[in-house]
Amino acid sequence: MQIGCADHSPLNSSTAAAGAALKPCHSTELCLEAPSPSSAVQSSVSMPAAGGPAPPLPLPTHGRLPPRLCLPRRLLQQAPQLAAPPPAVGRWLLVCSGAVAGAVVLGGVTRLTESGLSMVDWHLVKEMKPPQTQQEWEAEFQKYQQFPEFKILNHDMTLPEFKFIWYMEYSHRMWGRVVGLAYILPAAYFWRRGWLSRPLKGRVLALCGLVCFQGLLGWYMVKSGLEEKPDSYDIPRVSQYRLAAHLGSALVLYSASLWTGLSLLLPQHKLPETKQLLRLRKFAHGTTALIFLTALSGAFVAGLDAGLVYNSFPKMGERWIPDDLLAFSPMLRNIFENPTTVQFDHRILGIASVTAVTALYLFSRKIPLPRRTRMAVTSLLAVACVQVGLGISTLLLYVPTPLAATHQSGSLALLSMALWLMNELRRVPK
Repeated sequence: MQIGCADHSPLNSSTAAAGAALKPCHSTELCLEAPSPSSAVQSSVSMPAAGGPAPPLPLPTHGRLPPRLCLPRRLLQQAPQLAAPPPAVGRWLLVCSGAVAGAVVLGGVTRLTESGLSMVDWHLVKEMKPPQTQQEWEAEFQKYQQFPEFKILNHDMTLPEFKFIWYMEYSHRMWGRVVGLAYILPAAYFWRRGWLSRPLKGRVLALCGLVCFQGLLGWYMVKSGLEEKPDSYDIPRVSQYRLAAHLGSALVLYSASLWTGLSLLLPQHKLPETKQLLRLRKFAHGTTALIFLTALSGAFVAGLDAGLVYNSFPKMGERWIPDDLLAFSPMLRNIFENPTTVQFDHRILGIASVTAVTALYLFSRKIPLPRRTRMAVTSLLAVACVQVGLGISTLLLYVPTPLAATHQSGSLALLSMALWLMNELRRVPK
């Protein structure tokens, strides 16, 4: 059968052999007109010429083609692109994951310098312009003085000191807006060009939605540190639960962007599906989940300043298990609200993570793997060892800001190596 328009080149199909006729149509469509019954009968009984092709099959008597079948030419032109998005899409997602990583690190520094509560309101556009004159700065400082952090912790703060913490929080918020634009604007462009397949469209929509949710969650977290607590004289801080939710959603956004970008750019290995490979793949998935959980537990350490409780290693003070490990009641509160328990849990998770990575590396040595996959396993072990050293040093040195920020960056690097290894071991679709 010939599918086409009077002014376009045809496409082959078996239906035209059955007598379907071409009709002129718009340049944006490929159309096929069904044959008349007489032509169908005539074509079905015609005999082939000597040495010619076999006669076409007759049309079924119990049904017929629709009078006119048209396919938009735009859909046919996009079909090859949808099957394989261009490399620019994968590179864009890797850049976005890097931008999210920068926001996480900058947020950690903002938390470590106790700058997160310096901006006491939130406006999507209005706050993009910082104070310019002395009067504007004094007005901003007066707003900050109405909240608990100034009254309890920073009551002797000067205006130049306030400007430093204000600009730290301002930088974090502006970087968050840059991240949002880095997702939304290219996504709209790629969508318009037809470079996103149907499954990829759903994933990109989810990523853009998560970026917007992340901004709202950040302000929801800050509000918890601005609330007045008349019966408490503790240092004002944001809720560790909201901080963990804010960090956790950022880690999910980072992981999903990095995974999708790597999947689009790195060619997939055709590894034999042996029992050992299946075990290695499951082991890698479990190790990645453990690394993610360890990074998430760091939010509770930061939210409760739990890194300043026991600054010794491997023991906590003079004991392996401290006396105040379960001091709160009910017992479940200790896991999320007791600084001693939170630090203890983070230590255990960190040790478990590096142990799992080491075991994963040793197990992978027994399996023949491609060179790139072997590099991923080795890199994972190397970053895990560095991360453990950074964590112990941060603890022993009473959490200095540069070292603590590097330790937080190391958690992202370790998670990245684990995701890279998972991507290398992913199953080839049949």
